[in-house]
Amino acid sequence: MKIQLLVIGKTSADYISKGTDLYLNRLSHYIPTEIKVLPDIKNTRKLTEEQQKTAEGEQFLNALQGGDYVVILDERGKEFTSREFSTFIQQKMNTVSRNLVFIIGGPYGFSKAVYDRADSLLSLSRMTFSHEMVRLFFIEQIYRAMTILRGEPYHHD
Repeated sequence: MKIQLLVIGKTSADYISKGTDLYLNRLSHYIPTEIKVLPDIKNTRKLTEEQQKTAEGEQFLNALQGGDYVVILDERGKEFTSREFSTFIQQKMNTVSRNLVFIIGGPYGFSKAVYDRADSLLSLSRMTFSHEMVRLFFIEQIYRAMTILRGEPYHHD
């Protein structure tokens, strides 16, 4: 199994890129993990929110493969503690044969088509974060989950 994060647009803040790269490098010792950056939608000022969600949704759906287990990060999703999230990751490692794909949406969320394709919804918090910050927070949580599963001292209860 491989973990993949699908995101829209490049990260503009250098500190987020550096932090994300740090955790991606650490994760390489545990499980194949990648962040796949899809291009920003052009001319969004001329689009309605719904049109932008639809355009982003088409990119997300085109990036998926048939056997992928898809989790979208959404404020209405299930919230986990770090230990519960590590259990979720372990369950998926035991059952998912292809990719475990987490999708981080743009500023307006997801189209109905993406919700329909999702196997589950996950929430980092009931608070709203920028989609760039979520990349860093979430990749760190995947790393934390892997250290919990290995019994390593990174996580403290």
